[in-house]
Amino acid sequence: MGNFLKEEKGVAIIYVALSMVALLFITGLALDGGMLYMTKSKLQKAANAAVLSGAQELNNSNEQVNKIVNRILADHGESGSRESLQIVKEKKVRVGLLKKVKPAFVGLFGFETVDVRASAAASLAPMGRAAGVAPLGVHEDTPLNYGAVVKLKTDASGSSSGVFGVLALNGPGAKTYEENLRYGYQQEIKVGEIIPTETGNIAGKTRTVVQELINGCTSAIGDLSDRDCSRVILIPVYKPYQFDSNQLKTIQVTGFAYFYITEPMSSTDTSITGMFIKWPGTGFYEEGSIDRGAYVIRLTE
Repeated sequence: MGNFLKEEKGVAIIYVALSMVALLFITGLALDGGMLYMTKSKLQKAANAAVLSGAQELNNSNEQVNKIVNRILADHGESGSRESLQIVKEKKVRVGLLKKVKPAFVGLFGFETVDVRASAAASLAPMGRAAGVAPLGVHEDTPLNYGAVVKLKTDASGSSSGVFGVLALNGPGAKTYEENLRYGYQQEIKVGEIIPTETGNIAGKTRTVVQELINGCTSAIGDLSDRDCSRVILIPVYKPYQFDSNQLKTIQVTGFAYFYITEPMSSTDTSITGMFIKWPGTGFYEEGSIDRGAYVIRLTE
Protein backbone atom coordinates (compact mmCIF):
# COMPACT_ATOMS: atom_id res chain seq x y z
CA MET A 1 0.00 0.00 0.00
CA GLY A 2 2.81 2.38 0.91
CA ASN A 3 4.60 1.73 -2.37
CA PHE A 4 1.39 2.42 -4.29
CA LEU A 5 0.95 5.79 -2.58
CA LYS A 6 4.57 6.67 -3.28
CA GLU A 7 4.05 5.82 -6.92
CA GLU A 8 0.88 7.92 -7.04
CA LYS A 9 2.73 10.90 -5.52
CA GLY A 10 5.54 10.48 -8.03
CA VAL A 11 3.13 10.46 -10.94
CA ALA A 12 1.34 13.52 -9.55
CA ILE A 13 4.63 15.41 -9.28
CA ILE A 14 5.43 14.57 -12.88
CA TYR A 15 1.96 15.75 -13.98
CA VAL A 16 2.35 18.99 -12.03
CA ALA A 17 5.79 19.58 -13.52
CA LEU A 18 4.54 18.94 -17.04
CA SER A 19 1.57 21.20 -16.42
CA MET A 20 3.85 23.99 -15.20
CA VAL A 21 6.04 23.64 -18.29
CA ALA A 22 2.98 23.71 -20.55
CA LEU A 23 1.59 26.73 -18.68
CA LEU A 24 4.89 28.59 -18.99
CA PHE A 25 5.03 27.70 -22.69
CA ILE A 26 1.49 28.93 -23.32
CA THR A 27 2.12 32.09 -21.30
CA GLY A 28 5.29 32.80 -23.25
CA LEU A 29 3.52 32.29 -26.56
CA ALA A 30 0.69 34.55 -25.42
CA LEU A 31 3.13 37.31 -24.43
CA ASP A 32 5.04 37.09 -27.70
CA GLY A 33 1.79 36.81 -29.67
CA GLY A 34 0.38 39.89 -27.98
CA MET A 35 3.54 41.85 -28.71
CA LEU A 36 3.50 40.78 -32.37
CA TYR A 37 -0.19 41.64 -32.65
CA MET A 38 0.36 45.12 -31.22
CA THR A 39 3.30 45.66 -33.56
CA LYS A 40 1.22 44.51 -36.54
CA SER A 41 -1.66 46.79 -35.51
CA LYS A 42 0.65 49.79 -35.16
CA LEU A 43 2.26 49.09 -38.52
CA GLN A 44 -1.15 48.75 -40.18
CA LYS A 45 -2.36 52.08 -38.80
CA ALA A 46 0.80 53.76 -40.07
CA ALA A 47 0.43 52.15 -43.50
CA ASN A 48 -3.23 53.17 -43.77
CA ALA A 49 -2.49 56.76 -42.77
CA ALA A 50 0.46 56.97 -45.17
CA VAL A 51 -1.45 55.84 -48.27
CA LEU A 52 -4.56 57.89 -47.45
CA SER A 53 -2.43 61.02 -47.16
CA GLY A 54 -0.22 60.11 -50.10
CA ALA A 55 -3.25 59.53 -52.33
CA GLN A 56 -4.19 63.19 -51.92
CA GLU A 57 -1.12 64.01 -54.00
CA LEU A 58 -1.63 61.45 -56.77
CA ASN A 59 -2.54 64.23 -59.20
CA ASN A 60 0.77 65.92 -58.43
CA SER A 61 4.27 64.51 -58.88
CA ASN A 62 5.45 61.13 -57.63
CA GLU A 63 8.06 63.00 -55.60
CA GLN A 64 5.30 64.79 -53.71
CA VAL A 65 3.52 61.50 -52.99
CA ASN A 66 6.80 60.02 -51.74
CA LYS A 67 7.41 63.06 -49.54
CA ILE A 68 3.98 62.87 -47.91
CA VAL A 69 4.21 59.11 -47.33
CA ASN A 70 7.59 59.50 -45.64
CA ARG A 71 6.32 62.36 -43.49
CA ILE A 72 3.31 60.38 -42.27
CA LEU A 73 5.46 57.34 -41.51
CA ALA A 74 7.81 59.58 -39.53
CA ASP A 75 4.87 61.01 -37.60
CA HIS A 76 3.94 57.44 -36.63
CA GLY A 77 7.51 56.56 -35.66
CA GLU A 78 7.91 54.16 -38.58
CA SER A 79 10.45 55.94 -40.79
CA GLY A 80 12.73 52.91 -40.85
CA SER A 81 9.96 50.40 -41.52
CA ARG A 82 9.23 51.23 -45.16
CA GLU A 83 9.95 48.18 -47.29
CA SER A 84 8.28 49.22 -50.55
CA LEU A 85 6.38 52.06 -52.19
CA GLN A 86 4.45 51.77 -55.45
CA ILE A 87 2.89 54.81 -57.12
CA VAL A 88 0.61 54.78 -60.15
CA LYS A 89 0.14 58.44 -61.02
CA GLU A 90 -3.46 59.68 -60.75
CA LYS A 91 -4.60 56.20 -59.74
CA LYS A 92 -3.07 54.39 -56.78
CA VAL A 93 -0.39 54.34 -54.07
CA ARG A 94 0.69 51.25 -52.12
CA VAL A 95 3.11 51.01 -49.21
CA GLY A 96 4.65 47.94 -47.56
CA LEU A 97 6.14 48.05 -44.07
CA LEU A 98 8.47 45.61 -42.31
CA LYS A 99 9.63 45.56 -38.71
CA LYS A 100 11.93 42.99 -37.13
CA VAL A 101 10.73 42.20 -33.61
CA LYS A 102 12.79 40.48 -30.91
CA PRO A 103 10.49 38.00 -29.15
CA ALA A 104 10.87 37.47 -25.42
CA PHE A 105 10.01 33.75 -25.29
CA VAL A 106 10.48 32.03 -28.63
CA GLY A 107 13.89 33.66 -28.78
CA LEU A 108 14.93 30.96 -26.33
CA PHE A 109 14.36 28.46 -29.13
CA GLY A 110 16.61 30.20 -31.64
CA PHE A 111 14.19 32.75 -33.10
CA GLU A 112 16.20 35.94 -32.63
CA THR A 113 13.79 38.12 -34.64
CA VAL A 114 10.36 37.74 -36.19
CA ASP A 115 9.39 39.68 -39.32
CA VAL A 116 6.14 41.61 -38.95
CA ARG A 117 4.70 43.04 -42.15
CA ALA A 118 1.80 45.33 -43.01
CA SER A 119 0.67 46.83 -46.28
CA ALA A 120 -2.02 49.21 -47.48
CA ALA A 121 -3.14 50.72 -50.76
CA ALA A 122 -5.38 53.65 -51.59
CA SER A 123 -6.81 54.62 -54.95
CA LEU A 124 -8.77 57.47 -56.49
CA ALA A 125 -12.36 56.93 -57.62
CA PRO A 126 -14.77 59.37 -59.28
CA MET A 127 -16.93 61.17 -56.75
CA GLY A 128 -20.57 60.16 -56.90
CA ARG A 129 -22.06 61.62 -53.73
CA ALA A 130 -21.05 64.64 -51.68
CA ALA A 131 -22.16 67.48 -49.44
CA GLY A 132 -20.91 71.06 -49.59
CA VAL A 133 -21.46 71.63 -53.33
CA ALA A 134 -21.79 75.13 -54.79
CA PRO A 135 -25.10 76.09 -56.51
CA LEU A 136 -23.43 76.10 -59.92
CA GLY A 137 -23.21 73.41 -62.55
CA VAL A 138 -21.39 72.47 -65.72
CA HIS A 139 -22.94 70.63 -68.64
CA GLU A 140 -21.51 67.12 -69.10
CA ASP A 141 -20.65 67.90 -72.73
CA THR A 142 -18.37 70.76 -71.67
CA PRO A 143 -14.67 69.90 -72.17
CA LEU A 144 -12.85 70.37 -68.87
CA ASN A 145 -9.41 71.51 -69.92
CA TYR A 146 -7.80 71.14 -66.51
CA GLY A 147 -5.58 74.06 -65.64
CA ALA A 148 -6.86 76.31 -68.45
CA VAL A 149 -8.55 79.56 -67.41
CA VAL A 150 -12.28 79.61 -68.20
CA LYS A 151 -15.31 81.68 -67.21
CA LEU A 152 -18.47 80.38 -65.57
CA LYS A 153 -21.38 82.68 -66.40
CA THR A 154 -23.87 83.49 -63.65
CA ASP A 155 -26.48 85.45 -65.61
CA ALA A 156 -28.91 84.60 -68.40
CA SER A 157 -27.72 86.98 -71.08
CA GLY A 158 -27.47 85.53 -74.57
CA SER A 159 -29.12 82.25 -73.68
CA SER A 160 -32.42 80.95 -74.95
CA SER A 161 -32.55 78.48 -72.07
CA GLY A 162 -32.45 81.20 -69.43
CA VAL A 163 -29.84 79.48 -67.28
CA PHE A 164 -26.07 79.05 -67.27
CA GLY A 165 -25.68 76.22 -64.82
CA VAL A 166 -27.02 78.12 -61.79
CA LEU A 167 -28.84 75.69 -59.50
CA ALA A 168 -31.61 76.25 -56.96
CA LEU A 169 -30.30 74.06 -54.15
CA ASN A 170 -32.71 74.02 -51.23
CA GLY A 171 -35.16 76.22 -53.13
CA PRO A 172 -35.02 79.34 -55.32
CA GLY A 173 -34.07 82.87 -54.31
CA ALA A 174 -30.99 85.07 -54.23
CA LYS A 175 -30.49 84.73 -50.46
CA THR A 176 -30.53 80.93 -50.57
CA TYR A 177 -28.18 80.95 -53.54
CA GLU A 178 -25.77 83.29 -51.72
CA GLU A 179 -25.63 81.10 -48.60
CA ASN A 180 -25.07 77.93 -50.62
CA LEU A 181 -22.29 79.56 -52.63
CA ARG A 182 -20.64 80.87 -49.47
CA TYR A 183 -20.80 77.73 -47.34
CA GLY A 184 -21.69 74.97 -49.78
CA TYR A 185 -25.02 73.14 -49.74
CA GLN A 186 -24.96 71.12 -46.52
CA GLN A 187 -27.12 68.22 -47.70
CA GLU A 188 -25.73 65.38 -49.81
CA ILE A 189 -26.23 65.36 -53.56
CA LYS A 190 -25.61 62.21 -55.58
CA VAL A 191 -25.38 61.06 -59.17
CA GLY A 192 -28.84 60.64 -60.68
CA GLU A 193 -30.49 63.30 -58.51
CA ILE A 194 -32.82 65.82 -60.16
CA ILE A 195 -32.21 69.47 -59.21
CA PRO A 196 -34.17 72.61 -60.21
CA THR A 197 -32.39 75.55 -61.82
CA GLU A 198 -32.20 79.19 -60.75
CA THR A 199 -33.27 81.39 -63.67
CA GLY A 200 -32.81 84.83 -62.14
CA ASN A 201 -29.83 87.17 -62.39
CA ILE A 202 -27.74 86.69 -59.24
CA ALA A 203 -24.44 88.13 -60.45
CA GLY A 204 -24.35 90.71 -57.64
CA LYS A 205 -24.56 88.07 -54.93
CA THR A 206 -21.93 86.05 -56.75
CA ARG A 207 -19.42 88.93 -56.78
CA THR A 208 -19.69 89.37 -53.02
CA VAL A 209 -19.19 85.71 -52.18
CA VAL A 210 -16.39 85.17 -54.71
CA GLN A 211 -14.43 87.98 -53.07
CA GLU A 212 -14.96 86.36 -49.66
CA LEU A 213 -13.78 82.99 -50.95
CA ILE A 214 -10.64 84.56 -52.42
CA ASN A 215 -9.91 86.45 -49.19
CA GLY A 216 -10.36 83.24 -47.20
CA CYS A 217 -7.45 81.48 -48.93
CA THR A 218 -4.02 82.76 -47.96
CA SER A 219 -2.07 80.48 -50.31
CA ALA A 220 -0.42 81.84 -53.44
CA ILE A 221 -2.60 81.81 -56.56
CA GLY A 222 -2.44 78.40 -58.16
CA ASP A 223 -0.99 76.68 -55.09
CA LEU A 224 -3.06 73.51 -54.83
CA SER A 225 -1.22 72.10 -51.83
CA ASP A 226 -3.59 73.87 -49.42
CA ARG A 227 -6.43 71.39 -48.91
CA ASP A 228 -8.51 73.99 -47.06
CA CYS A 229 -8.26 76.72 -49.69
CA SER A 230 -11.70 78.36 -50.04
CA ARG A 231 -10.99 79.22 -53.70
CA VAL A 232 -11.74 75.59 -54.53
CA ILE A 233 -15.45 74.85 -54.95
CA LEU A 234 -17.23 71.61 -55.79
CA ILE A 235 -19.86 71.83 -58.53
CA PRO A 236 -22.17 69.20 -60.04
CA VAL A 237 -21.78 68.02 -63.62
CA TYR A 238 -25.20 67.63 -65.21
CA LYS A 239 -27.29 66.80 -68.23
CA PRO A 240 -30.52 68.72 -69.01
CA TYR A 241 -33.58 66.94 -67.68
CA GLN A 242 -36.69 69.07 -68.20
CA PHE A 243 -37.46 72.12 -70.36
CA ASP A 244 -40.55 74.33 -70.10
CA SER A 245 -41.26 77.16 -72.56
CA ASN A 246 -37.71 76.92 -73.86
CA GLN A 247 -36.30 77.25 -70.34
CA LEU A 248 -34.25 74.57 -68.62
CA LYS A 249 -36.16 73.84 -65.42
CA THR A 250 -34.35 70.82 -63.99
CA ILE A 251 -31.07 69.01 -64.46
CA GLN A 252 -29.83 65.53 -63.58
CA VAL A 253 -26.49 65.13 -61.82
CA THR A 254 -24.02 62.87 -63.66
CA GLY A 255 -20.82 63.66 -61.77
CA PHE A 256 -18.80 66.29 -59.92
CA ALA A 257 -15.96 68.68 -60.78
CA TYR A 258 -13.70 70.99 -58.78
CA PHE A 259 -13.29 74.61 -59.84
CA TYR A 260 -10.48 76.89 -58.62
CA ILE A 261 -11.32 80.63 -58.56
CA THR A 262 -8.34 82.57 -59.87
CA GLU A 263 -9.43 86.22 -59.63
CA PRO A 264 -12.13 88.52 -58.23
CA MET A 265 -15.13 89.65 -60.26
CA SER A 266 -15.29 93.28 -61.37
CA SER A 267 -18.37 95.40 -60.75
CA THR A 268 -19.62 94.62 -64.25
CA ASP A 269 -18.50 91.01 -64.42
CA THR A 270 -21.12 88.29 -64.71
CA SER A 271 -18.71 85.37 -64.84
CA ILE A 272 -16.49 83.58 -62.32
CA THR A 273 -12.94 83.27 -63.65
CA GLY A 274 -11.00 80.18 -62.75
CA MET A 275 -9.96 76.71 -63.87
CA PHE A 276 -11.11 73.15 -63.47
CA ILE A 277 -8.69 71.02 -61.49
CA LYS A 278 -8.21 67.38 -60.60
CA TRP A 279 -8.66 67.19 -56.87
CA PRO A 280 -9.41 64.50 -54.26
CA GLY A 281 -12.00 65.66 -51.77
CA THR A 282 -14.55 64.53 -49.23
CA GLY A 283 -17.35 62.45 -50.64
CA PHE A 284 -18.33 58.95 -51.70
CA TYR A 285 -18.10 56.76 -54.75
CA GLU A 286 -21.31 55.73 -56.52
CA GLU A 287 -21.76 53.28 -59.36
CA GLY A 288 -22.05 55.12 -62.67
CA SER A 289 -20.05 58.17 -61.56
CA ILE A 290 -18.38 59.99 -64.45
CA ASP A 291 -14.72 60.92 -64.02
CA ARG A 292 -14.70 64.73 -64.19
CA GLY A 293 -11.72 65.39 -61.94
CA ALA A 294 -13.43 65.23 -58.52
CA TYR A 295 -12.23 62.15 -56.66
CA VAL A 296 -12.68 60.29 -53.42
CA ILE A 297 -9.92 58.27 -51.78
CA ARG A 298 -10.62 54.65 -50.93
CA LEU A 299 -8.55 52.04 -49.10
CA THR A 300 -8.32 49.14 -51.52
CA GLU A 301 -6.01 46.89 -49.49
